[in-house]
Amino acid sequence: MFRVFPGFYITRLATATISGHRAWRLSVKQYRIKENMVRGKTQMKRIENAASRQVTFSKRRNGLLKKAFELSVLCDAEVALIIFSPRGKLYEFSSSSMSKTIERYEKREKDNIGINNKLAAVDQNTQNVKEDAQSMAKKIELLEISKQKLLGKGLEPCSLNELNQLETNLEQSLSRIRERKNLLFRQQIEKLKQEEKRLKEENAKLRQTCGMNPSPWSTSTEEETMEVETELFIGPPERRRIQNP
Repeated sequence: MFRVFPGFYITRLATATISGHRAWRLSVKQYRIKENMVRGKTQMKRIENAASRQVTFSKRRNGLLKKAFELSVLCDAEVALIIFSPRGKLYEFSSSSMSKTIERYEKREKDNIGINNKLAAVDQNTQNVKEDAQSMAKKIELLEISKQKLLGKGLEPCSLNELNQLETNLEQSLSRIRERKNLLFRQQIEKLKQEEKRLKEENAKLRQTCGMNPSPWSTSTEEETMEVETELFIGPPERRRIQNP
């Protein structure tokens, strides 16, 4: 015989059941959180107990091999895994071929080394260029200061010795400039004399061709030139001692 309950009783019963299930799930979750807090995180250091160390190695080795297999299948990646146990036993996994994967890795490593060497060379060249630029800027600054001093500017910080040295340098420069100037004057005068001699010879030939008498200033083909020595001196004035009578 079945008993019929009102609708609100059924609703309240279902609500109580759902609430009890939620409370149970919440209590389980809190228990797990407390358990994890009590246990704490695994410390990353060597396990001293040999048996525990071997068990941990076996578990984590299998998990690592499984993850490598899943990565190769799910992501279509080329995976190679090599593991040596503490006793020297080899465990390996390769999605294709271990030798081909290692060869590919070595080739990529060589390429990376070559790229790194090129980058290092570029960085070194850049550093050298920067150092050269700084050195050149410093030299230009020193030359600009020296130029200003030669023009008679910026002489305030110069000492007496520096001013004497600057004066000596200027006198030597003026002496070389005057020597060069005199040399150019003498060369120009020599060219003018040769041109004058050539014109006189041409004039004499033309007079002879036309039957004219030679000019009185061209009686000889070679005219002697007299050089007059004077006491003119180009250069800084010499210091003369005045003799007392």
